[in-house]
Amino acid sequence: MADIRHLVIGMAMACAACAAQAQSKTTPPQNLQLQQSEIAKGDPARWYQDDTSAAAQLRTLRKEIGAALAEANIACKQGPAAERGRCMQEARATYQQDMANAAQISAGHHQR
Repeated sequence: MADIRHLVIGMAMACAACAAQAQSKTTPPQNLQLQQSEIAKGDPARWYQDDTSAAAQLRTLRKEIGAALAEANIACKQGPAAERGRCMQEARATYQQDMANAAQISAGHHQR
């Protein structure tokens, strides 16, 4: 369980670093205010609660895959118009591949 938490935290930190480096706003505007208020309060307790079952871990993984698609779509829309279609197609393909492999990915992490 701790390995998954460290993986998720590491991925979040890597995403934050990439976002800061790219200086592109990929967070939907409706989420910005909520995120800022949560950041001001500190880390939510839910971040430190392990998913207790394989089903809960799979649900969390699927949410993360969906969130990654949403961020990728926003980033694609902010990119050059000539590359937008290819970018969105790649984002959808990655999403579909990740969702198809979600159970295997989750099971692999659950065994550790």
